[in-house]
Amino acid sequence: MNQLHSEQPLTQKDIFKFWLPLAATWLMMSLEGPYLAALIARLPEPKFNLAAYGVAFSLAMIVEAPIIMMMSASTALVKDYKSFVALRKFNYRLSLALTFAMIVFSISPVFYFVTEDLIGLPHNVAYLTHLSIIILIPWPGAIGYRRFYQGILIRNNQTRFVAFGTLIRLISMSAVALLLYLFTQIPGAAVGASALSSAVIMEALASRIMANNLLKKIKSDISSIEQTSELSQKEIFTFYYPLALTSILTLGVQPFVTFFVGQSRNALESFAVLPVVTSFVFIFRGLGLSYQEVVIALIGDNFEYAPQIKSFAIKLASITAGTLIIIAFSPLRDLWLEGVSGLSQSLAVFAHLPLMIMSFFPAMTVLISFERAILVKNKHTKTITIGTATEFISIIIVLGICIKYFDLVGAVAATIAFVIGRMAACAYLFPPVLKALNLKT
Repeated sequence: MNQLHSEQPLTQKDIFKFWLPLAATWLMMSLEGPYLAALIARLPEPKFNLAAYGVAFSLAMIVEAPIIMMMSASTALVKDYKSFVALRKFNYRLSLALTFAMIVFSISPVFYFVTEDLIGLPHNVAYLTHLSIIILIPWPGAIGYRRFYQGILIRNNQTRFVAFGTLIRLISMSAVALLLYLFTQIPGAAVGASALSSAVIMEALASRIMANNLLKKIKSDISSIEQTSELSQKEIFTFYYPLALTSILTLGVQPFVTFFVGQSRNALESFAVLPVVTSFVFIFRGLGLSYQEVVIALIGDNFEYAPQIKSFAIKLASITAGTLIIIAFSPLRDLWLEGVSGLSQSLAVFAHLPLMIMSFFPAMTVLISFERAILVKNKHTKTITIGTATEFISIIIVLGICIKYFDLVGAVAATIAFVIGRMAACAYLFPPVLKALNLKT
């Protein structure tokens, strides 16, 4: 159960070959949003359905939040059969709890109190959102299941199987979306939710099947079973709960963003374009998000490969942010916003400024992925949580000021808040990461 390298020096080519399947995985996942948004934009009442789909996806992601870091945990902790069994048990318990939470949230009085009374959604948008949330009930459990097994694949240098699983997910999503688009009359928001829900279930099953040979190998390694002590549920909880809080804070900011945007100028237009803008930016962000597991797996127990890892990170940040900046500040943006996403010309123009503001975000994504990976590897997961709390608070403060005091358009205020919040988090994590690197190297 060793990582990729042992005694041989780690080259940029080695890092690239390890990272590429994970990058492909995130790239394929990042195409889901634009693809489904483009499909919904071509169905009846696109403005309402795009808004409902965006809100439903954000709410489902909040419920899913505690399980997202399971891939990092699995990559870091599953060293033998005992640790596999212990973390699997923890994962099942957490997944069941989140599925139950999703069911409770779907109960009509609870749901409409949150969406209409608290957030202030119009009833027709809230209804479409409710329908989508019900369809997405299997989402958190399936995500937890597949991320657990993906972490095991990554730790054992089987990143290509992670990419294969995501390809299955993308094919499944496309098939379901097209069938519903062509042969049914269900609302666009429900088409998007159905495609996502079915696709993630297929990917979870595929991940388990592709990890089967590794699991047999882990189980048959009797020497590791005899020599290692069992990983307790308390130890897993101590390690994992700061990571879960990190995800909760990261995604938990969405209801606040939705609330403030709902009180802003051009609220409905903002709700319609924000998922289009953020899903496009996510294509470039995903390449940086994929780097977190690369750093955990390859940097070495004593951070002996930190220089090579840092060098690759700088290149990755420059390429991803540079490409998006070129698109966002040129006519190329309309090829995507109108030609691919299917926005009307007026909504595309409305999306220009938010896209330009977010164009710098991919570089910060690479940086924070690198920082978090160093802290996970060093088992300083609480520091990550504090950094994310800093981002969370910064986003809310900046968003409130932009809307309440400067009366900015909701989509513009939200993207400004996202950028400033991420900058604050990166700045907070930088000193402890620098300290960890200096101590290890």
